[in-house]
Amino acid sequence: MSDPLLSIEGVNTFYGPVQVHFDFSLAVGRGQIVCLLGGNASGKSTTMKIVLGLVKPQSGVVRFDGQPITRLPTPQIVRRGVGSVPEARRLFGDMSVRENLLMGAFTRKDHKAIAEDLDRVLTQFPKLSERLSQRAGTLSGGEQQMVAMARALMGRPKLIYVLQTGRIVLDGPASELRADPRIRDAYLGGQEAA
Repeated sequence: MSDPLLSIEGVNTFYGPVQVHFDFSLAVGRGQIVCLLGGNASGKSTTMKIVLGLVKPQSGVVRFDGQPITRLPTPQIVRRGVGSVPEARRLFGDMSVRENLLMGAFTRKDHKAIAEDLDRVLTQFPKLSERLSQRAGTLSGGEQQMVAMARALMGRPKLIYVLQTGRIVLDGPASELRADPRIRDAYLGGQEAA
């Protein structure tokens, strides 16, 4: 892969004495959609945290768009185009859906483009148009997930492998991984992928 959008190179991450990543490396190409799979405590969340700058690895480097971001603060990383949709959604429950969506663009100053992006995400998630003034905490779980995804898109992110105990154990195109019996058994319940 030439000139990846995101590269993680030789990262070792610890929580106190517990090592989470072991010379961990991965690359995500421009326009590529990647799914990070792994069992509990395999390092998936920590991987996302090091990309976002929420956790600093002991060694190794994270590059985004060719530039090292390993030691940058999270707001600077977000301004460069890294977005996140947290697993637990983490919405501002007392704020409206509109306010939550606009929080996704908090680092941006281009008000006209923000309004255009709001229209765009509401087209992608039309159910949210009906809920703009509703408090986010009162939405169903699925609607809250839509808000979390739309909020991440409001930041105009450029970035949206199989991990086991801090090491990449399988990687490849989704079509190949779907056919791998280890993936089917571990993550797809032994079912044949459609």
